[in-house]
Amino acid sequence: MTAPLLDIAGWRLAFDGFEGRAQVLDGIDLAVQAGETVGIVGETGCGKSVLARSVARLVEMPPGRVLGGSIRFEGQDVMAMDQRALARLRGHGVAMIFQDPMTYLNPVFRIGSQLVDVIRAHDKAAGRPARGRDAARARAAELLGQVRLPEPDRLLDRYPHELSGGMRQRVLIAMALTGTPKLLIADEPTTALDVTIQAQVLRLIADLVAAQALTLMLISHDLGVIGALCRRVVVMYAGTVVEDGAAEAIFADPRHPYTRGLLAAVPDLERPGHRARPIPGHIPNLLSPPPGCRFHPRCPLAVARCAGEKPALRDLAGRRVACHRAEEVAA
Repeated sequence: MTAPLLDIAGWRLAFDGFEGRAQVLDGIDLAVQAGETVGIVGETGCGKSVLARSVARLVEMPPGRVLGGSIRFEGQDVMAMDQRALARLRGHGVAMIFQDPMTYLNPVFRIGSQLVDVIRAHDKAAGRPARGRDAARARAAELLGQVRLPEPDRLLDRYPHELSGGMRQRVLIAMALTGTPKLLIADEPTTALDVTIQAQVLRLIADLVAAQALTLMLISHDLGVIGALCRRVVVMYAGTVVEDGAAEAIFADPRHPYTRGLLAAVPDLERPGHRARPIPGHIPNLLSPPPGCRFHPRCPLAVARCAGEKPALRDLAGRRVACHRAEEVAA
């Protein structure tokens, strides 16, 4: 197998605050090959977005603090990059689509102005002369057309507040594509949209990934979204990876009690009378996470070993599972 495009090994990250140090990511091991579509799923607060921001080195230090491990993109250590290399990474290597377009579009500048500035900045980061504003504007209109926005030339002269939520999200997708990235990270890209627009945006992302041969990392707490777009699923709980494998295998035969609990909590509209079963308990306080397996206080299969020994990710049934009793978990 060729070297992975993205290789995260033993990544440990904490945040220092007034109440102490929150151990947000605890030994993340994740390798992503070029061309993969990977879904990161888990409850709110499990560290999905922090992991994504770590890849592009967008976590502010402080309050963030690296406790160990490494992140390599195309073999290069992201944390060791100087500012010039980091500028090339952001946009040409890794691009992100964020979940709230109004937060990431400046309300006082027109759409065209913002896209033109990003395009010219990526030109400079790539070590080539920045194209003129007219050429950059033409490229911006082309990108808006690629994300299926009508009348892109006219949209360039509009402000973010004049666009609907779905249109603003498409502008963010166009902005992410300005640097022709290799890895596209979509962090809850449909959270603020209604169901119909969600489906349109997800189909757009899927089509762009296929047409441009992108590698996709999709972050969501929605298992349906992950299942629709991703061939591989990584399940996170309280800053750890608990299961990682092919989407079809994990949805059909989950081997970690937490994955099984997530699937049981999803309503099944095709089965009359079916009742979703929530996972009992609450996610742990990461200022003082439980010892051993972080899921053991909520786990129906927990034994004394689970509280005293952190399970390692190990190969089982065609996926990786971090559970001492994974062989006993039935779908």
